[in-house]
Amino acid sequence: MGEAPAFFVDHLENGQEHTNGFRVKTEPEHRDTFVQIGDRSYVIGGNHEGNPLFLGAQIHDKNINKWFTPTVLGTGPKPCKAYSAIVLKQGRILVIKKGSASDDSIWFLEVDSPFVREQRKLLGKEVVAWSKGVRRNAEKPIVISGPSGVGKGTLIAMLMQEFPSMFGFSVSHTTRSPRCMEENGVHYHFTDKTVMDKEINDGKFLEFASVHGNLYGTSIESVEVVTDSGKRCILDIDVQGARSVKASSLDAIFIFVCPPSMKELEDRLRARGTETEEQIQKRLRNAEAEIKAGESSGIFEHILYNDNLEECYKNLKNLLGINDESPVNGVEVEGISLPKEHTVTKVEDKILIQERGEATKNNMIVLDLFSINGGAPGRTRGIILDTVNSS
Repeated sequence: MGEAPAFFVDHLENGQEHTNGFRVKTEPEHRDTFVQIGDRSYVIGGNHEGNPLFLGAQIHDKNINKWFTPTVLGTGPKPCKAYSAIVLKQGRILVIKKGSASDDSIWFLEVDSPFVREQRKLLGKEVVAWSKGVRRNAEKPIVISGPSGVGKGTLIAMLMQEFPSMFGFSVSHTTRSPRCMEENGVHYHFTDKTVMDKEINDGKFLEFASVHGNLYGTSIESVEVVTDSGKRCILDIDVQGARSVKASSLDAIFIFVCPPSMKELEDRLRARGTETEEQIQKRLRNAEAEIKAGESSGIFEHILYNDNLEECYKNLKNLLGINDESPVNGVEVEGISLPKEHTVTKVEDKILIQERGEATKNNMIVLDLFSINGGAPGRTRGIILDTVNSS
């Protein structure tokens, strides 16, 4: 294995310089970690905008000798006593929480990735974005859209019933009040409008809409939580919501369900007997617009025609590559706790973590980043973590 330039970023003396041009230091009192990339210093630590629950980030631009606090997208790591940090390709900083279990120890701060550059342009201000490092891979979430009455809800229910261990729904957010028997975190995440407005501005939502004066939306975290549980997340949203998801960083499969004809759709809506004539006409007008958008917008990679429910369901399963009960998508792996005192070395796409101290065992943890995928503001998946004998 050829060795690339490596540098160590743990408990360094303040101001220590490295021959490869990186400068990292840790304040002994606050344990903030400094990473120098070009003319910019990124300070990781403290908290985000006074929020003690998450790590914050600040930037110092050497050219203009100015400090500023960027907008932080995604849900970041909770603070701990100390961190290691190392610069990766594609504008990412790997942040390792010392003394933490592997399911909460590996994080990525994107400072100049394609996603961050796009968000910087859209928002017109400085942006960084967190993603959590996850060892297991996962199947892509599924976005299913289609006009009211087309049968997409029935198709989803059939999937959930036949493969209960494979699929799950994300819990949406809303600013309306809970109704009778509705439970927070089960039916919806009920939240305050001010809070949801801020989280939308912080890029934490895949899609959102205002309905009768209340906000409804799908957060990135709600989708990732389903995926973390080993299930494949299904999003049942309209075309406008699908367009927003398509423009986000979420890598999903987009499926549009069409009726065999507008006449057939109208017959189905009337057969339900749940809408007035005015509501039926409104749904038909909306359906025409949705079908046109679904077939021509370029959002959807797959279009299913539901002229026969059983046949359409069979096509949906074939599309998703499932025919029989399959094992859970995510593969649980034995946890590895990272030592509190350690050195970190970068060798090609591998990060070598060596424990320090008198009672050190002759073991080294190898963090392999070769197969990582995804990224901010959700999860970076596909990390390989293993323990080897350093000799």
